[in-house]
Amino acid sequence: MGQPVVHFEIIGRDPARLRAYYGELFGWEFHTGDAVTERVSAPGQYGFVDGGTTGDGTAITGGINGGVGGGAGYESLVLFYVSVPNVEEALSKAERLGGKRVLGPEGTPGGLVVGRFTDPEGNLVGVAGTA
Repeated sequence: MGQPVVHFEIIGRDPARLRAYYGELFGWEFHTGDAVTERVSAPGQYGFVDGGTTGDGTAITGGINGGVGGGAGYESLVLFYVSVPNVEEALSKAERLGGKRVLGPEGTPGGLVVGRFTDPEGNLVGVAGTA
């Protein structure tokens, strides 16, 4: 079995507006706080959404956790994170296969660590793990 997608992010310049939009559009509920690193979102502007509110729990529509954040100076983007055992190893492998490291690893040692890379076509992808 491959590595699962475990998190998504929607980042923009007006995170409160984005949270209101996606909350109304999809019924998502947010807990606002800080992202793992300020390179992801401005302090206090990251709205976590629990996977329980992004699906109905069935095999087809079970949801994943996510976040909507950003702030002034953050580029708009949508990306997903794949769970990996070691973020540094995953980023290094992505580079060996023709991708380019964009972020990381960043986070709390022993806690959540994230990284981002672009694939050979320039698509942004995130990886998340504890190392």
